Amino acid sequence: MAPESAGPAPGSVQTVPESAELAPEAVPSVPTTAGLPTCPSDPVPPLYNWFPLTPLSEMADREYDVLIVGTGAGGGAALWRFCERWREQNLRIGIIDRGDLLLPTHARNLPMMTTERLTRYFVTVSRPLPGAGTDYPGARQLFTFGGRTLFWYAFAIRMNFALLPEWPVPLHEMESYYNIAEQEMNVTRAFTEDATFTEILLNRLWENGFSGAGHIPLAADLVPSVYGQIHTDVFTSSISFLSRALNIRPFDLAVNARAVEIKHEGGKVTGVQVMTPDRTAYTLKAKTVVLSASTFETPRLLLHSGIRNPALGHYLMNHTFVQATGIIGRAKFPFPLGTLGIMVPSNLQRPYLLLMAGPGNFYWYQPTEVRPFAVEESVLFFGYGQVSPRYENRITLNPFRKDAYGVPEVEVHFSFSPEEQRIIGQIAEGIRRVSEITGIRLTPLNERPTICLTPAGDLHHDSGTCRIGNDPLTSAADQYGEIRGVTGLFVADNSALPFIGAENPTLTTVALAIRTADYIARTRGR
Repeated sequence: MAPESAGPAPGSVQTVPESAELAPEAVPSVPTTAGLPTCPSDPVPPLYNWFPLTPLSEMADREYDVLIVGTGAGGGAALWRFCERWREQNLRIGIIDRGDLLLPTHARNLPMMTTERLTRYFVTVSRPLPGAGTDYPGARQLFTFGGRTLFWYAFAIRMNFALLPEWPVPLHEMESYYNIAEQEMNVTRAFTEDATFTEILLNRLWENGFSGAGHIPLAADLVPSVYGQIHTDVFTSSISFLSRALNIRPFDLAVNARAVEIKHEGGKVTGVQVMTPDRTAYTLKAKTVVLSASTFETPRLLLHSGIRNPALGHYLMNHTFVQATGIIGRAKFPFPLGTLGIMVPSNLQRPYLLLMAGPGNFYWYQPTEVRPFAVEESVLFFGYGQVSPRYENRITLNPFRKDAYGVPEVEVHFSFSPEEQRIIGQIAEGIRRVSEITGIRLTPLNERPTICLTPAGDLHHDSGTCRIGNDPLTSAADQYGEIRGVTGLFVADNSALPFIGAENPTLTTVALAIRTADYIARTRGR
């Protein structure tokens, strides 16, 4: 017997030859012996992928009113907003991604996915960041449709502007765009409501001076499926935005499309040069380009395209990240135990954010998973230290190391300041204080230290390398994300953030991306 074919690589998009034989042909209506006509069926055009794609060869023949590079949080949110704003206008929208189609939703929404499998799969499909070196050893990159939002924790937390020295966007505007982002991302604090694991520990914190503690805001759709409307996209990812956009109006999407150069002339953007995996090059023409390629890839593309300004590539930020484990007696909590999800926000005396989750890896789980009864339940602590933008934290291009497309690799230069290292100690002390108040006994679990510091880069909160601002010397883009010196070229991803405080940056990135899209639609879509 001949061996079975090994088949395609996991996650690869299948290219099926176009053939009329693959689609049902129209069946004419003819009488039957029962005297009834046969129900006619119309021909069905084939759809070869779960998300419609456009060949780059076709995209190269068009000029786009806006072309988005990258489909992560910022790119997906910007695309959705353009489709909302231009749903009745005859304007052409395109979006490309370097990666392939991988998952059609957040990994947690898949019924076979557990916490352990999710972690293993992410490590398998992502890769270490070339050029991270010893300064940023934990960094990984994921090139795929939807980006890292396919695996993010879904913690959707507003930035605490009271702790920041400045912010270039008026705060009343940020309030409005946070409201829009939270509405579209289904942000809720109800995921752990009425769970005694959360409610009892939360009350202990309130009784001991932690008045700001509350339920963790999660980007999770908790609405039940009723009246024929299904709600299976529980945890929000960029696929959520991209899918909504698809149902509003047409746009062109190409995957496996690596942007290698921004085309610009006379101080104005004209398009993007793109390559396929076989190194076939195409130039996509565009009146406006929005870069959402990531904190490392966006400045890399700009620098490689000969675009320079004093701040570009500088002010790289990422939080210090302290983790801890503990246990608490199960008998202290009546039914229903539920899951644990508590946030202790940052303030002037506490320059860090503290999250508590549990039990163990069951702070989210599938209905078919067996959650064993335990005499003692485990608790996870996540502490995120506030950091400041510093010019010396940066990425540069290494002219002696290039990737397969001829683009120089990045080199990361990064360290935590003495003040940020001091905050690490404060986080550890804060965890001890909270554990004492709540009755949690800190203890090592699964051969991990009780309290430990995560290597720099392991936390996917990298931000700031194309920061927005009002000062041309300290910001690569203006407050709307337009890159200085190149009209029509915008940035809408984590790299645009001028500060990240102590909070997960995703919600803020989405809010700013929507604001950038509104600005472009208002000024360039007439």
